[in-house]
Amino acid sequence: MSDVPPELARLRSSIDNIDAALVHLLAERFKCTQQVGELKATEGMPPADPAREERQVARLRGLAHESGLDPEFAEKFINFVIAEVIHHHETIANS
Repeated sequence: MSDVPPELARLRSSIDNIDAALVHLLAERFKCTQQVGELKATEGMPPADPAREERQVARLRGLAHESGLDPEFAEKFINFVIAEVIHHHETIANS
């Protein structure tokens, strides 16, 4: 393996730390959405909330734009997360 320039090693270390933070944040988010799914099931509410989902997509697109992140990427990401949350909510509702 070749020597890695110090700047590249520093950047990679930062990326590794950010990736770890993202995983931990996603885990926390899913803990919250798990509780939401349980509450929805208890209250007889549907697993999906299209109006809320639409607001979330719009909000995250705006945040992405303000942050210099491609809003299309942000929308794809949140749609992936929302689909997984709905799947979890459906599983909870059916159990």
